[in-house]
This record gives sequence, structure tokens and C-alpha cells, in this order.
Amino acid sequence: MSERLRVMSVFGTRPDTIKMAPVVTALRDHPGIDDLVCVSAQHRQMLDDLLALFSIAPNYDLDVMTEDQTLTEITTRVLVRMESVLEDARPDVVLVHGDTTTSTAAALAAFYRHVPVGHVEAGLRTGNRWLPYPEEMNRRLTGALASFHFAPTELARRRLLEENVGADEIVVTGNTVIDAFAQTAARDDLPAPARWDSLDPDLPVILVTAHRRENHAYMSQICEALHAVVALPQRPQLYWPVHPSPRVAPIAHDVLGDLPRAVLVEPIDYAQMVAAVKASTLVLTDSGGLQEEAPCLGKPVLVMREETERPEGLRAGTLRLVGHDQRQIVEATRQLLGDSDAYAAMARAANPYGDGHAARRIVDWLVARLQGGAYPAPFKALQADRRARAVP
Repeated sequence: MSERLRVMSVFGTRPDTIKMAPVVTALRDHPGIDDLVCVSAQHRQMLDDLLALFSIAPNYDLDVMTEDQTLTEITTRVLVRMESVLEDARPDVVLVHGDTTTSTAAALAAFYRHVPVGHVEAGLRTGNRWLPYPEEMNRRLTGALASFHFAPTELARRRLLEENVGADEIVVTGNTVIDAFAQTAARDDLPAPARWDSLDPDLPVILVTAHRRENHAYMSQICEALHAVVALPQRPQLYWPVHPSPRVAPIAHDVLGDLPRAVLVEPIDYAQMVAAVKASTLVLTDSGGLQEEAPCLGKPVLVMREETERPEGLRAGTLRLVGHDQRQIVEATRQLLGDSDAYAAMARAANPYGDGHAARRIVDWLVARLQGGAYPAPFKALQADRRARAVP
């Protein structure tokens, strides 16, 4: 290993770019590190927008995206194209994030070349290999390939220990998504979300996102639930940046496209999404990141999934699981809009996912592990000790 540490960050979707951006910045700012960035472009347009927002210039671009790409196609293209990148860059360690197919394939490519892998946001589990799909299995596979595990919470650390990961290979850091979200929300140049001016400022606004693969079969059901939500007495408005997937967009527009107080827009960039969360009343989502981000600004989150790998939020009271059942979605929304105490209980709950310093902990721990020096103190927050499931 050279005197300076060569660290390559690999990412390529919207969520992992957001969460790795603070890590890239922290690596870039460290005087003893040569930082390298490789993007897969699994999400091409959304990736490029975020690279501009966070001022990241990749050293390598795998450019793997094709229209309606399959998981097998993504995996094989990343795996094959990473081989030459690793040969050229010769990093001392490769950092990947969370649960993307890019992360798993890049970790496997690094493993084949005997390059240690650091897994950011390690240890999240639902206990069901099919939910969320394919993210749950991506997490497990990436974890098995990784040498260093940056767990966002104590619960994530305990799950890794249960899988026989060595205690000295794990550090609790908090989640880098909190770093990114807090830094972006504090900016004074956030753009207004597309068509936000068409909303009535005197009526509640529900920010919606829904795109998970396991929800594709239930998308009509979810949209019918949203149709019923708009009819609630509080006259809520929906603001939904609709995912372009052919299994999402056509259904959403068919069910909700002509509905008063339902504003369906093309996908918005990250800065606009942060602005939308700030201006919304509550969030209905099947996303992972929003479960951690929205509570930073005191926004209750109703999770349209049957299971979550983020049970700390349920324990803390920032999240509630409603699944894809129409009755549960409508009733939970009705309660939050009609019961100020129920709303306040979620809005004021402490966020258990981070304090805005996760990226610095990751970099400092990595330097201490590989080059010596003092290890950073781990992140401590509210803990949860049980897997969470949607209940009626």
C-alpha cells in the first residue's frame, strides 16, 4: 500500500449517489487520500443531475444503462467493465453503497482482484430475501463480499454480528443520507419543484413516491388508495413525481391523471425533492431513503411496503407501515390529517438515523484501520431490537 491511501467510490443510481456524495466530499478533503470516483450510470439522467449538484467529476464512467434493462444485464455489464477500471486505477479499497445492483456487481469485481470492499449503509435487513426485491439480497451479497462494514445504526451492527461478521470489521456511523439531506436542505438556492405553483397553499400536500419492484403488482391498488385519499374531508393534494417505469407511470396517469388536486409530474431532481419534502405536510412512499430523510424536517412518513429494513424509525415513531392495502393507506392518512396529536407525535419524534457526520466517521475509521491512528467514536442514537411488519 502506498503512503497515500487510494480509495475508489463506486455508485450509479439516484439513491446511492445521494448517499455517497458526502463520502466523496470527505475523501476529497482528507489530505492523506487520493480519491477516485467510478459511476455505473445505472440511472443515467438522474445520476448526471446529482453529479452536477454535488460537484462530483467521475474518473471512470461505465455507462451501463439501456432502456428497460434487466437485473442480469446491469450485473454483467458492471462486472465486466469494472475489471479494466480496477486494473487501471489500482485502488487500495473500493467503497460501495447499500443495496443496488451496481454495488453488488462492483463488490464482486473488486473481490475477484483481491481489493478490500467497504460497504456503506451495511447491515440493513428485512429477514425476507424477496422483500424488497432485489435490494434485500443485494445487501446480503454485498455484505458477504465486504471487508469493512459501515453500519448506520446499532441494530444494523447487531445484525452483522449475527451473520458472523467480526466486531472489528464494523463501525456504527449513522447514515450518510442524513448528511446529504441536511446539507442540501440548508441551501438557500433550492429550486421550486416542477408545477408546485399549481398547488393550493391553504390545503395539505402529500408527497408521494412509489416505484419498488415488489409493488409493481399492486400499483393499481395503491393508485386507487390515493384516489380515495384525495376525497378525504381535509381536501388533501397529492404531489407525485412519477417514476418512468412502464409498470408505474401508465397506471398512475390512468387512475389519477384527471383527478383534481392530484399533481403528477415527471421525476424531479434531488434538490427539488428536498424542497418538496420541506413544503409538504406528510409523505407516502415505498422509498428507502425518504424514510430517513423526511423525519429530518419533521414530516411524518407512511411507508407503503409490507416490511421495512428501517425498524428504528418505527420504534422512534417517525414512520408507520401501511403496506399496499387500500384501507390501511387511507385510514392512516385520515388519522394524520384529522388528528393533530397523532400528527405531532410523528412530526416531533427524534430521527434515529444520523447526526450529519457519518461520512467523516467513515473516512476517519478507514484511515485508522488501514494506515493507523485514532478511531472515531461511533454514532449512538435510539435503537430498535425487532423487525417491523405492516399491521392492520
